[in-house]
Amino acid sequence: MENDVKNKPATTLRSNKGILLVVSGAAGTGKGTVNASLMKNHPGYCFSVSATTRAPRPGEVDGREYHFITKEEFERAISEGNVVEYTQYCGNYYGTLKSELEKLDEGKNLILEIEVEGAMNIKRLYPDSVTVFILPPDYETLRSRLVGRGTNAADDIERRMKKALYEFTLVKNYDYAVVNHSGMADCTAEAIASIVESEKHRVSRAPGAVEEMFFLGREESK
Repeated sequence: MENDVKNKPATTLRSNKGILLVVSGAAGTGKGTVNASLMKNHPGYCFSVSATTRAPRPGEVDGREYHFITKEEFERAISEGNVVEYTQYCGNYYGTLKSELEKLDEGKNLILEIEVEGAMNIKRLYPDSVTVFILPPDYETLRSRLVGRGTNAADDIERRMKKALYEFTLVKNYDYAVVNHSGMADCTAEAIASIVESEKHRVSRAPGAVEEMFFLGREESK
């Protein structure tokens, strides 16, 4: 029988279940562009749409940028255990609904773009999730990106830079860190896609596969 497959390439066990991909990065690292590239070039990826209690901005569509719900609805979802993680900012709730995770059962890799605190909460609740932190090439590049936006006041840029430096001290808690060089978002996305594909080949993600290949049915045939 071995001769029948001698010309076939080696294969590895691979999980068909989607992976919860948690992506973080300071403002200006380009994480949004990288995630968009992942979904554009890899049909197996989809984006987790967060819920919020803030009002929609012009051009925003419910279910695309956010799930826009009332404060009462959000708090009820929390009390009923239907919110995976959440935070409050400027008096509004932002969080991930548990229903978003149903996409994983469809085999989709679900991208969850959240800040450091939320990412650590997700990792604690879902140990099989894969956490990736996107870094800028260096300090000055990050600053120039923020300045180049032309939408941030000087004091806001300083605040964001200070926050970024704090977040960089927490990168050690992530599974992976990827540097996003300027103009290379597609390459960064491909690096993350390779990480996810490697994770799908972990034996721990295919429990029972070996038993099914070699032992299932043998006891019955005895």
